[in-house]
Amino acid sequence: MYGRPQMMLAGVVLDSPDAKELAAFYHRLLGWTVVQDQPDWVKLGAPDGGPALSFQTESRYVRPVWPAGPGDPQMSVHLDIQVDDLEAAGRHAEKAGAVLAEYQPQDDVRVYLDPAGHPFCLFV
Repeated sequence: MYGRPQMMLAGVVLDSPDAKELAAFYHRLLGWTVVQDQPDWVKLGAPDGGPALSFQTESRYVRPVWPAGPGDPQMSVHLDIQVDDLEAAGRHAEKAGAVLAEYQPQDDVRVYLDPAGHPFCLFV
């Protein structure tokens, strides 16, 4: 029988036109520590030691459209961020540089767009 090798999710990587700019946004939003800072790559470390969040510069980055229609560039991933106060977290996200998405599919979740257009959800 085939044995599965040990594997652990180490992080999520978001492409952007400017890794440093997007990392700075998530640093403001989450308060995570910069643990790696290279010209086209920045990694933020989770305070609990969980998976990291990294950003890489992609020269041909195309901003996703959310929700996507036929022929639109689609998001490939989104982040779900649990909060204790949805309204306060939303104000904080906007102050950090996020934009409330025009389309909100659920009453108890708020969808925001980061500066590179990646959607992320805040929920209690």
